[in-house]
Amino acid sequence: MSKDHKEALAVGRAEGRSVRAYLEALDSSRPKRGRKRTKDSISSRLDRIDAELEAADALKRLQLTQERLDLIEELGTMDTGVDISELEAEFTRVAKGYAARKGISYAAFRQIGVPAAVLKKAGISRAA
Repeated sequence: MSKDHKEALAVGRAEGRSVRAYLEALDSSRPKRGRKRTKDSISSRLDRIDAELEAADALKRLQLTQERLDLIEELGTMDTGVDISELEAEFTRVAKGYAARKGISYAAFRQIGVPAAVLKKAGISRAA
């Protein structure tokens, strides 16, 4: 394998990581369906779980314990929002070349939630 080929592969892997990181950040920051949970609502549910655990049978205790662990984890990550601006800047830098190499259209990016303004910054248009 030539040096140029190895460099091209490395560039492709780096671009793929940048695109993946941005798309995953978009997914994680997308609002969830239903009522938004707050720290107070999670704390309230944790209190109810603690009360229910005392009288629960073994199977119910297992389910409540898992729910409690999930809620504690969610509570711990509530303030750690993703700063998508750096990821977006890197995405706009590499997305056009990545899309051209992989045959990914404007419509595909839009359908998975990439904003039109971001695609425009990246140089990806409907006609491309």
